[in-house]
Amino acid sequence: MVQKLTPDLCIIGAGSGGLSVAAAGAQLGADIVLIEKGKMGGDCLNTGCVPSKALLAAAKRARQIATSDDFGITSTTPEVDFPRVMAHVKDVIAQIAPNDSVERFSGLGVQVIEATGCFTDPRTVRAGGYEIRARRFVIATGSAAALPPVSGLQQVDYLTNENVFELQNLPEHLLVIGGGPIGMEMAQAFRRLGSKVTVLEAFTPFAKDDPEAAAVVLKQLLDEGIEIHSETRVERVEQDENGIIAHISKGEMRKTIRGSHLLVAAGRKPTVDGLGLEKAGIEADRRGIKVSRALLTTNKRVFAIGDVTGGLQFTHMANYHAGIVIRRALFRLPAKVTTDAVPWVTYTDPELAHVGLSEAEAQKIGRKIRVLRWPYAENDRAVAERHIKGFIKVITDPKGRILGATIVGPNAGEIIQMWTFAITHKMKIRAMTEFISPYPTLSEISKRVAYTYYTGSLTSPGLHRLVRWLGKLG
Repeated sequence: MVQKLTPDLCIIGAGSGGLSVAAAGAQLGADIVLIEKGKMGGDCLNTGCVPSKALLAAAKRARQIATSDDFGITSTTPEVDFPRVMAHVKDVIAQIAPNDSVERFSGLGVQVIEATGCFTDPRTVRAGGYEIRARRFVIATGSAAALPPVSGLQQVDYLTNENVFELQNLPEHLLVIGGGPIGMEMAQAFRRLGSKVTVLEAFTPFAKDDPEAAAVVLKQLLDEGIEIHSETRVERVEQDENGIIAHISKGEMRKTIRGSHLLVAAGRKPTVDGLGLEKAGIEADRRGIKVSRALLTTNKRVFAIGDVTGGLQFTHMANYHAGIVIRRALFRLPAKVTTDAVPWVTYTDPELAHVGLSEAEAQKIGRKIRVLRWPYAENDRAVAERHIKGFIKVITDPKGRILGATIVGPNAGEIIQMWTFAITHKMKIRAMTEFISPYPTLSEISKRVAYTYYTGSLTSPGLHRLVRWLGKLG
């Protein structure tokens, strides 16, 4: 017998965005139904952000053991117990999982339905033995690994982020298709743990990042022994008893590369199959569900948030979307998405972080800009820790308004937050010179780069004459 429900909000998908809507809605007293066909926490907790950062943390420890001579500590080749490394990854997931669990959300008053949700008409969703006619719906089904059009791929054993963390044996030679953030993070992690790694990228690695900053990371990856083939096409792959064979081309060059394992990290695709979008009157294409800046679909009772909308695919973007939906759906406030200050970070070592306009973007739209720089090599904490590779680059307009920032170096993902705040609140560079920065910290580079905005005026003859004149006054 079908049980009928009429909640305020029905959310399909219990990943980061869906959970944020559900938690906030329940705490505000709304009647919430949450539908999830897979694991609570979605991709971020189970196969994405959390396990990848846990693996990177283990790989960083291995690197420290192998490169400690400069600190007076004898370096040695680390002994990597790969099953224990993966047990560490699973333990990290397990520690965070209770925050996203059915039990926690049931305790908040959310009715969790563990089943597939599908629209049957513009106002109704079926899930398990339930028929839900909510006041508003939220689609938060996320994305999945996209498969590139490589001949033979479906006939070989390949890895994606969805199963790479299930490995129990360290790959002898990992082939990675894709030179974006996921591919490069995993390439560095497995290399540091002892795998030989080859990256195959059809275009340019880190193509969306500042080229100058990306070059710092690429040099580090090459120095660590990762083989990177850019502007290289993978024509086909095959498998035999010894592993994977990739047939690649670059211009007139043709060659084969043999590896033990293949990781596909060539982008993401929205998870829309089986949702019954056509029955709900919701338009979507290969990029995702079409939404307005208010995150409304072509069915005005239905919102879509996060990766499934095909925009910036970050967990923090899904959480930001969740806040907009809460304001619109429960408070009827005119909230809309703005992407002027969305930060992104690639968690390689060194990290690569960015927010706002890049130098190239500012120039492309004809903005008159100033480009400010400061190197990690002139930061005392960076020198003390022997992490001097990298720099901060800040873009301002001629009046000092901060337009964008790029950081490549240690803790870039932490330091970028100050610049995200500044751009969000339309601050000028002067504000970044007025706070007291504790010494010695890596974050001091933010204050030092801000001071360079005034370097020219500090050396002007007129200013020097003024100082001398004031000095004569006693």
